[in-house]
Amino acid sequence: MEQTFYAKILSILAQPTSIFMLVGLFILIAVFLYLKKIKLTTKMLTHIGLLLALTVILNMIRIYHMPQGGSVTLGGMVPLLLIAYCYGPAVGFLAGFIYGLINLLQDPFILHPVQVLFDYPLPYMAIGLAGFFRKRFLLGAVVGIAGRFVCHFISGAVFFGSYAPEGVSPYWYSFLFNASYLVPDLIICLLILRILPIKTLIRQMGSNRPL
Repeated sequence: MEQTFYAKILSILAQPTSIFMLVGLFILIAVFLYLKKIKLTTKMLTHIGLLLALTVILNMIRIYHMPQGGSVTLGGMVPLLLIAYCYGPAVGFLAGFIYGLINLLQDPFILHPVQVLFDYPLPYMAIGLAGFFRKRFLLGAVVGIAGRFVCHFISGAVFFGSYAPEGVSPYWYSFLFNASYLVPDLIICLLILRILPIKTLIRQMGSNRPL
């Protein structure tokens, strides 16, 4: 009986999709347990709602849209970055999760439940990592969007490898495909953050976190 149990566990873990599903679910559970420590005020919810609406609008302004998903936008991630800077990574994770679900409804490209996890909730939750770098806005943007890149890279390598040209590694294909739109998107976000008076915006939003 014990050997059969371990054999089943090993057979599950031998499947990459099973491993990534477990990792993704673990991340979601850890984040939501962390969120229990956060008290969301009406003012915070109002700001988050407005910035999420702005995220939706900016992501609809597409400079270029990739065939299998992914777009270069007019700074579509900046509002999510502002949420993370103002209210911290945990609230940034929550806002990213909500936007991921909105994006799934707006622009679905579904091959597998695990692919949905790594292409929608998790990558946008990763933007919340910017909240750990509140005093270094540009570095925070790089870290947050790099986290998003990792999620899309995993999804691309595992689920979209069949789109790779003959003789091209699915990992290399996924790297180039996701970098082709996320790097320009990052550059646009960095330029916008460089121009915006971030500290002034955070003060006006009434954040209690020290600058």
